Amino acid sequence: MLEATNTPSKTEEPAAPVNPALAAEAKIARIAVTVFPLLVVVAGVLGFLIPDLFKPMGVAVPYLLGVIMFCMGLTLTPPDFASVARRPWAVALGIVAHYVIMPGAGWLIAVLLQLPPELAVGLILVGCAPSGTASNVMAFLAKGDVALSVAVASVSTLIAPIVTPTLTLFLAGSFLHIDAGAMVMDIVKTVLLPVIAGLLARLFLSKLVAKVLPALPWASAVVISLIVAIVVAGSASKIVAAGAIVFLAVVLHNGFGLGLGYLAGKLGRLDDKARRALAFEVGMQNSGLAATLATAHFSPLAALPSAVFSLWHNISGAIVAAWLARRPLKD
Repeated sequence: MLEATNTPSKTEEPAAPVNPALAAEAKIARIAVTVFPLLVVVAGVLGFLIPDLFKPMGVAVPYLLGVIMFCMGLTLTPPDFASVARRPWAVALGIVAHYVIMPGAGWLIAVLLQLPPELAVGLILVGCAPSGTASNVMAFLAKGDVALSVAVASVSTLIAPIVTPTLTLFLAGSFLHIDAGAMVMDIVKTVLLPVIAGLLARLFLSKLVAKVLPALPWASAVVISLIVAIVVAGSASKIVAAGAIVFLAVVLHNGFGLGLGYLAGKLGRLDDKARRALAFEVGMQNSGLAATLATAHFSPLAALPSAVFSLWHNISGAIVAAWLARRPLKD
């Protein structure tokens, strides 16, 4: 056996080269995860300070969400869905954990904090939403199982038209009247159809899509930030009174999701990479969808938890991802 030296000999294998594409992807992801929360904060402040500018845009929120989901569809490929068939147990565990932990935690926190009905429904609705669009980026930064993350996010989004209204009706029906049928149709129009359209575009317009893929994270970040500004503007007059209790509820909700998502992976005997992925798939929600549904079916105040969640889960997700990235994988 040859001994290692500082200068490679002719018989030694050279060091593996760094993949430029992966290095560039990692750099873009780190920039996005840093800039995105700042954009959301700026958007929220603008919505609060100049609500008259953003309030008239409220009717555009469903269409803006459709743009985000179309962008998500563009990023999906057939191998993403093939991974579901290869790892049914891990994906099923992630889906069940997501749709049990977050809805249940939202209801429990709403009851314990004695939130007003509109805020309670808004928090529960956030918990009943599918996985967040930034969860895959966080899993990547945390050195988690990105393939599992994408699979869970995709499936949770595709089944949202049935699961989200059903859970919302079951958990929030005692607070306010829930029109589950109308909510199903809204999710189909603003989530399912745009995602399918993005998938088809990726399949049949692959060369064109490849050119725009690098810009998709930034486009989604800008659109999500605009939705936050619109939602905050709609409830600006009540934020001062309700802001503190909503922030506490959101921090608790997100914290439960991140921690219990990781624990679910551990109890399911998944490896550490998979546990890291599930932490973000459970703890990060599609708050844009929750804000859209809350605004359409309840009131701007009910959308406030979604706006705060959109800000906080990106900040907490970035912090947790950075912390996990510095910890060695356990297996």
